[in-house]
Amino acid sequence: MPANAIVDRFRRPLRNLRISVTDRCNLRCRYCMPEAEYVWLPRRDLLTFEEISTLTDVFVSLGVDKVRVTGGEPLLRRDLPDLVGMLAGKGLRDLAMTTNGVLLADNVEALRAAGLGRVTVSLDTMRAERSKTLSQRSTHSSVLAGLASIAPAGFTGTKIDTVAMRGVNDDELVDLIEFGRTVPAEVRFIEYMDVGGATTWSPDLVLSRADMLARLGEHYGTITPLRNTDAAPADRFELPDGTTFGIVSSTTQPFCATCDRSRLTADGMWFRCLYAVEGTNLRDPLRDGASFEEMRSLITGKWEAREDRGAVERLAERDRMPFIPLATLKSNPHLEMHTRGG
Repeated sequence: MPANAIVDRFRRPLRNLRISVTDRCNLRCRYCMPEAEYVWLPRRDLLTFEEISTLTDVFVSLGVDKVRVTGGEPLLRRDLPDLVGMLAGKGLRDLAMTTNGVLLADNVEALRAAGLGRVTVSLDTMRAERSKTLSQRSTHSSVLAGLASIAPAGFTGTKIDTVAMRGVNDDELVDLIEFGRTVPAEVRFIEYMDVGGATTWSPDLVLSRADMLARLGEHYGTITPLRNTDAAPADRFELPDGTTFGIVSSTTQPFCATCDRSRLTADGMWFRCLYAVEGTNLRDPLRDGASFEEMRSLITGKWEAREDRGAVERLAERDRMPFIPLATLKSNPHLEMHTRGG
């Protein structure tokens, strides 16, 4: 743990910051943005790149050493490589971006040149028609082209994020691992979570980590757990031939005890938990002229008071339904996962 790291009431350090640069997305995935209409953040409220850079400096001074650029779809934010260049000069241990891959091929060289360290691409299926059903868009070929552009641009450490859903894409676990070998990329299967826009979520759709391991074991044989060396949400596993993959079991086996991440929305709301219904407005004090030390004090106080264990608390609920009703989502865009960066 860095000497300057602050900790919350459960001794969890502030290490990992996810920065959403836009709430807009060019897909409408059923587990994230399944509705027809959305209330968007006013463009005048969005943080400028300079404001994001300033806030990142404050977070870095408090122990953050990993930053992930997210959205919505981050590549919809104009001139994104300019922001990446600003962030790349801050001495971070890890600077990554999560994207749906649709616009990646056209931007990958500029992102690499700007100093982006890693790329994670969301890919839920290898089948074009299934992709169209899941995302409500015909963009599968563009996503595959984006994935194919990553290694030639010089990136390593690439990951593929797959939301695994029972009866939807659970027959493609092996196919996705085999595809990951060709990118190359490590696949991370994510349990379907009942957050934000997952308005059709139900327990019956959750494919648990245990189920995933059982299915993969039937095909590959013995699967070996790997020791986690940090607070990353994915538990990693190794196949008999040395191929690795991860599982993020946020729904059935939450990682709240070691969670060191927080989220900054595109308009400057800071959330300390994915399940939090309220955040802290960092934009207004920044624009009102708060000093660096005043911003440090604000963030420190909120983190040191943090007691969030949202996924654990949700797991304990007996009759578990989608976390946020649709009517509530439509009245508060900050509750959407595409706004707070997932």
